[in-house]
Amino acid sequence: MWKLKIAEGVDSPYLYSTNNYVGRQTWEFDPNYGTPELREEVEKARQDFWANRHHIKPSNDLLWRIQFHHERNFKQTIPQVKVGEDEEITYEAATATLRRATHFFSALQASDGHWPAENAGPLYFLPPLVMIVYITGHLNTIFPAEHRREILRYLYCHQNEDGGWGFHIEGHSSMFCTVLSYICMRILGEGPDGGRDNACTRARKWILDHGTVKAIPSWGKTWLSILGVYEWSGSNPMPPEFWLLPSFLPMHPAKMWCYCRMVYMPMSYLYGKRFVGPITPLILELREELYDQPYEEINWRSIRHLCAKEDIYYPHPFLQDLIWDSCYVLTEPLLTRWPMNKLREKALEVTMKHIHYEDENSRYITIGCVEKVLCMLACWVEDPNGDYFKKHLERIPDYLWVGEDGMKMQSFGSQQWDTGFAIQALLATDLTDEIGETLKKGHEFVKSSQVKDDPSGDFKSMYRHISKGSWTFSDQDHGWQVSDCTAEGLKCCLLFSMMPSEIVGEQMETEGFYNAVNILLSLQSKNGGLAAWEPAGASEWLELLNPTEFFADIVIEHEYVECTSSAIQALVLFMKLHPHHRKKEIETFVSKAVGYLEDIQCPDGSWYGNWGVCFTYGTWFALGGLAAAGKTYNNCAAVRKGVDFLLKSQRDDGGWGESYLSCPKKEYIPLEGNRSNLVHTSWAVMGLIHSGQADRDPTPLHRAAKLLINSQLENGDFPQQEITGVFMKNCMLHYAAYRNIYPLWALADYRNRVSLPSTTA
Repeated sequence: MWKLKIAEGVDSPYLYSTNNYVGRQTWEFDPNYGTPELREEVEKARQDFWANRHHIKPSNDLLWRIQFHHERNFKQTIPQVKVGEDEEITYEAATATLRRATHFFSALQASDGHWPAENAGPLYFLPPLVMIVYITGHLNTIFPAEHRREILRYLYCHQNEDGGWGFHIEGHSSMFCTVLSYICMRILGEGPDGGRDNACTRARKWILDHGTVKAIPSWGKTWLSILGVYEWSGSNPMPPEFWLLPSFLPMHPAKMWCYCRMVYMPMSYLYGKRFVGPITPLILELREELYDQPYEEINWRSIRHLCAKEDIYYPHPFLQDLIWDSCYVLTEPLLTRWPMNKLREKALEVTMKHIHYEDENSRYITIGCVEKVLCMLACWVEDPNGDYFKKHLERIPDYLWVGEDGMKMQSFGSQQWDTGFAIQALLATDLTDEIGETLKKGHEFVKSSQVKDDPSGDFKSMYRHISKGSWTFSDQDHGWQVSDCTAEGLKCCLLFSMMPSEIVGEQMETEGFYNAVNILLSLQSKNGGLAAWEPAGASEWLELLNPTEFFADIVIEHEYVECTSSAIQALVLFMKLHPHHRKKEIETFVSKAVGYLEDIQCPDGSWYGNWGVCFTYGTWFALGGLAAAGKTYNNCAAVRKGVDFLLKSQRDDGGWGESYLSCPKKEYIPLEGNRSNLVHTSWAVMGLIHSGQADRDPTPLHRAAKLLINSQLENGDFPQQEITGVFMKNCMLHYAAYRNIYPLWALADYRNRVSLPSTTA
């Protein structure tokens, strides 16, 4: 059986940690683990997912949950509650549901204090990793038989009915992910007509029917050039000389959004090297299978801008194509010939220096999974036997996750993000006497996960921002500061500082609070909004140069409603508890941040959510931030408009349900069939409670709470429904813990803030 291991790692020349691996999650296959009953339960979970895979596409994330509940001998002992259609919700019914959810969720806490969970969903994460370990000759050591079986299971489970794979698990079929998935299956041993339910045959037909591999987007062209199934001459230039540009130019690495910078850094190195992996018999077969003409007859130059319509979210403007054509025709021929090739050698050297710096400062986790694989390959190309590549190999397990739908690659893990919200939800229950140990462990995890230092050396010359005092999205080793993760971590520690230390442990040192505040203050823009990773401020016109076809707004850093709201809430609470530290700066910060929230509100009263689906998510955050800053329904038009949006979008069953299509289309789109989603419902309930709905008319809250209570499962869990996370507007992300955190939190706020009748009164 597969088994999740927590906070495990042995220091070696190739593996090391800044905090003894707290937060690390790795999976191992143990053939001797588990009873026959446990194995049967796991197999049933797999069969159930397969049977319902076209209905509910995110996994229930059951494998580790089954393991943890078995190891802790968890049994739900609190009787289940159902509320009739014409019944009122009593305080006792709300409390029983809340206690059931709390006990269930507390039993899922890991030994180091965090809550594990899948954080995946995009279908272009895993195949490049399989391709790279194939190229480097490590396929069988990194992915032995059991790993390969689970990767194939994942691919089969998420193949669409038309034979293709979407950009993410709920998306329509795309050329990018269909090609990557097909190649992945072939590398893992499936024949051209192999795979479950003729997976390969159906995938190849989809590819050939939609323009062949020639129509794959630019990232796909890069990956296939590396693999040897495409030619570099069919790609637009990615000159590594970019990393030599002087900083006074408007287009400079330091002005790019960090993820864009970190992707194109190793890509440009591999492009500059024109690296191609070994041309094996399999590669030759793929060249035949994926095109509609002989490989050697393809006019590569003519297909550089070709992209399947299914993959286009951001159509490239004519100006951008003109720039690429100029680089292709004029610049590249110069840079690859003497004497200008000396400049290329220098550029490759500088680019590799940046790659090594980023690798070292993230303990070889890197900023994310796309970057991880590219940086790892760049290190192998530089020196196949070098220590850099060996260090990368040791951190591959940090990215892998196993569910009932198979093995997938995570974005990089959401340990701190999920735990920050989980703790706040549990604190809201007022059940401290029942879950004191859970809270204490959670507190220790958050304290242990705060980043203690800035990036090493002269980090500004490496285009990095301060990180000391921040929290990352995942764990301390990752190292990358994120503003809303920092704000939520700070909130947790401030809330714990108000509680008895004998229950929740010693509070964080004062310096830790001050350092976190410093991070938040440093990330506010002139418009009052907060950036996520690094200060925003580069020219908006640079987005015209977005080289991808399937993302929008990725060239420069932007401000976000969620980050801004989280920071307001954290800093207002900090100011109450530490009234003399940078008070004027914080007051100015909050005032400007409130102005930003009011300025970016949509005409219908909603706010666009950048990291969750979508207007419901953004509106919950915005209303929470405004409430923390003292804005109410009575004194703030933005609050009134936000409340009006939520009330108008409530569904007939009392819940809220928003389609993920709201994110790419940037307009509110309800779920089909008037359906509700429990996570969306919870966000809406909390947004309304923040805005004083209980005092005006609690009826919408009662209707929503009844849906939440009646939806709880027998064991205290809540059902997995549609995907709820997003990034860069067009790619969805599955946060498996959300179905527990947010219904629990919403019910806690409902019980505490809404007047309910009592059967014992």
